[in-house]
Amino acid sequence: MAGPGQEGQRYPPKALPYFRDVADHLNRTDTEVRSLDELLTSVLDAQQARVGTWQNDDMRRISAWAAIFAIPTMVAGVYGVNFEHMPELGWSYGYPLALGLMALASGLLYRAFRRNG
Repeated sequence: MAGPGQEGQRYPPKALPYFRDVADHLNRTDTEVRSLDELLTSVLDAQQARVGTWQNDDMRRISAWAAIFAIPTMVAGVYGVNFEHMPELGWSYGYPLALGLMALASGLLYRAFRRNG
């Protein structure tokens, strides 16, 4: 394709403006794709942060309920050991007092956790 005196050129001179136009379009497309990629990465990072916050809130709630249920479990475990000499066994108000203590302690924990969010 190269004529005399044009050994260094591989394309006809008339085609060069078209190649510049194609290069310009490719440049614009590349810039737009990169900006969309950065935007998509930002959106995904924001969504991941929201999911992490939701999971953290869920774990706090689960931990609070586990702490509330731990008190009755502990008191019931002590009563389930079947000791022979437990002072409250001979007392008629022993079990109601233990149940009341469990309810009171659980209620206080629930109130404290509600107050702290």
